[in-house]
Amino acid sequence: MTERTERTERTERTERTERAGRAGRTGRPPVLSVRGLSVRFLLPGARRVAAVTDARFDVAPGECLALIGESGCGKSVLASALLGLLPANAQTAGSALLGDLDLLTAGERTLARTVRGRRIGLVPQSPAAHLTPVRTVRSQLEETVAQLTGVRGRAALRDAAERAAERAAFPADHLDRHPHELSGGLAQRAATALALVGDAPLLLADEPTTGLDRDLVDRTVDELRRHVDADGDRALLMITHDLAAAERIADRIAVMYAGRIVELADASAFFGAPGPRHPYSRGLLDALPDRAFTPIPGTPPELGALPDGCAFAARCDRATDACATLPPPTGPVACHHPVPAARTLVTEETRA
Repeated sequence: MTERTERTERTERTERTERAGRAGRTGRPPVLSVRGLSVRFLLPGARRVAAVTDARFDVAPGECLALIGESGCGKSVLASALLGLLPANAQTAGSALLGDLDLLTAGERTLARTVRGRRIGLVPQSPAAHLTPVRTVRSQLEETVAQLTGVRGRAALRDAAERAAERAAFPADHLDRHPHELSGGLAQRAATALALVGDAPLLLADEPTTGLDRDLVDRTVDELRRHVDADGDRALLMITHDLAAAERIADRIAVMYAGRIVELADASAFFGAPGPRHPYSRGLLDALPDRAFTPIPGTPPELGALPDGCAFAARCDRATDACATLPPPTGPVACHHPVPAARTLVTEETRA
């Protein structure tokens, strides 16, 4: 990537963040407001798994919030809680307001008829399981178009389905194939096309770049960004391991570790200077091949056996006795010893 391209992308990202900030300052409510969201799974033998604990964040109109973190940290469980797709042994607490509707207390009838697809579009983590195995991609797209947009007529539905496929870079000559005939990347693009049909106010993309090569990753996340930018009223919550994709389109970054959001930061500051302030966030960036390429030592704790204090302390070179207690959940960084804000974590020499 050239310096000119980097400057252009950072300028665009800054402009998007400023638009979202202006929306909040003018009194526009967030598209999604999550407060104290916790998810516990009850297991035999009175065991409990703390999959998500006290998550708090907003997603503003016109904003993309990227939720990042290692596998198993609770990101996808959070997404399932928002959509009412948790298993029967799950217990939830807190609130998740989509407008004036609390997603955590809404009934299945409300979620199925008025939320999924219409107010929240989902790009699922496992697209092969999301697609109906006995129907072609075309028939699933046409049905979704008919249900969510009101388009009628065989020719009109066919055209609308093909346009939806094109948005997600799904090849037209594969539309009459069944899901088992698709590669993982094509299944991902089919699921993305289905999620975009309803032009929902909130798009929830759970690992939307799985199985895609770099060019298709960029095209897919750019299309998700265009969905947000189309009228300034929509928002995107993207769950991803792909930090390059997050840097490309996100306005803000939320970092999750062991079920907790440990840092919320502006994307340009997170990926540039001064960089992230939580030691775990710093470790994620330092592990990238184009940065320090240094792995985070150790492994994450089991969510069923979390320590009383900071869950990252055992892997952290800044840990002290204070970390035996949980850091307060207030502020953008949940850490007793955050990296000083003025410190630049990645120098230009390290990047080179």
